[in-house]
Amino acid sequence: MSTPQPPDPSEPEVRKGQWQGLQAREVFRERFRARFFDPAFRAEDEAIARMEEIAWHAYSEGRKAPITRKAGPEFQDPDYDLSVEWYEQRNKVRAAQARQADPASPSRVLVINCSPRNDGTCPGEMSKSWRLAQAACDSLRAEAIEADLLDLSRLTSDYDLHIHPCKACVSTAMPLCHWPCSCYPNHSTNQVNDWMAEIYERWSAAHGVIIVTPTHWYQVASPLKLMMDRLVCADGGNPDPSSTSGKDAAKAKKVELAGWPYPKHLAGRTYGVVVHGDVAGIEGSRRALCDWLDWMGLIDAGTQARLDRYIGYYEPYATSHQALDRDRAVQEEVRNVARAVVNAVGQLRAGRLSAPDRELPRPRVK
Repeated sequence: MSTPQPPDPSEPEVRKGQWQGLQAREVFRERFRARFFDPAFRAEDEAIARMEEIAWHAYSEGRKAPITRKAGPEFQDPDYDLSVEWYEQRNKVRAAQARQADPASPSRVLVINCSPRNDGTCPGEMSKSWRLAQAACDSLRAEAIEADLLDLSRLTSDYDLHIHPCKACVSTAMPLCHWPCSCYPNHSTNQVNDWMAEIYERWSAAHGVIIVTPTHWYQVASPLKLMMDRLVCADGGNPDPSSTSGKDAAKAKKVELAGWPYPKHLAGRTYGVVVHGDVAGIEGSRRALCDWLDWMGLIDAGTQARLDRYIGYYEPYATSHQALDRDRAVQEEVRNVARAVVNAVGQLRAGRLSAPDRELPRPRVK
């Protein structure tokens, strides 16, 4: 009997065995038809059955990107069949980056409201985060800064709008994580209408970012965490999917082990953070957010741009907006976050924003 040989470390192993395989046809049918539960659809049952058959073939055949184009000479593998949707998204991100780098372009700050609550869905009331984000925008506009307000609560109120979860490609190999993300849309599994395609562009266009989030169960709100995870491709992501033949895990491992630069695609922008809560958890969430932004290479706009505050501490939820009305200090502190970012953007664009460690080589590039 031959002795098993240890794996060759030069040939990275791709571990298999977790996935249970394609869903059974009956399960697929049940899930597909669940979206047509409303009796108003019954007149179209035959059409729905035909659509289900088409969708089943797309799923069973794995037609993730049904429309492709040859990558062309700008990519490592010109003959690679590149998703047209990814290519168009990538071009928009590159154009946004070019505008951001243009000294003649107006200064722009992305303000992100991260609460899932708004008055167009179940709660029936706007969020305090929305009000604070609006105050930040007002302060930016008062200084002639373009304020781009990204309201993540639309995930709960808009029709079929999603930030799909990160699939953790980076944990298999960094080059497998493409910039911008190529995991979505996935037409074979109906993972479409992914909002991140637009959000990457808006981050790329910004000179500064202000994040406003409530604290939910000692952590940031879930829409923010979805966006954070999907921004992993901005921190080391691969701008050339052809170099890994798309999602070829073994090839991506070899590319990483041959030497990967881990490019920071959003580095150099400035940021402010507002974390609020009513009982506990604000300090930990604020630290985690700032650590994340620091890691991606963004530069904080100063101590007053990193804010955590309780609003209506241990008071009823039902009167939380009144508590915010009374708390003039926290309203002014949020405006100061915006003013600090205004100052930092000015210094950034003049080449004076301090980042004393900018030129130091990283002994641990990951």
